[in-house]
Amino acid sequence: MPRYELMIETHFAAAHSLRDYPGDCARLHGHNWKVELYVECGELDKLGLAVDYKVLKNELKAVLKDWDHYNLNDIAPFDTINPSSENVARVLYEEMSRRLDDGRIRVSRIVIGETCTAKVTYWP
Repeated sequence: MPRYELMIETHFAAAHSLRDYPGDCARLHGHNWKVELYVECGELDKLGLAVDYKVLKNELKAVLKDWDHYNLNDIAPFDTINPSSENVARVLYEEMSRRLDDGRIRVSRIVIGETCTAKVTYWP
């Protein structure tokens, strides 16, 4: 069966600190986080689209507005789990899946970059 995978990218700025980390990252510091959202689909709609990029951008922007220019440690669930890149990717994947998965399209993966040389990919 053919598959389509669409990707959009954006960024947000946020601070965090890693609790119990044995190094510099235990101190509060910030990143310009890069986000890549991937959505897959096997069947196009009547317009020949998997999903409108505008929908993806708006939904991702809605989630990230609560993180942008904040200390992630102060925001649930990161007030109880470490806001590591891995956890940020998983939480974002879960939230985007709740918003976008509809039986025809589904979030396939999330890529989070803390820096231009360090990133993580999450998929279930």
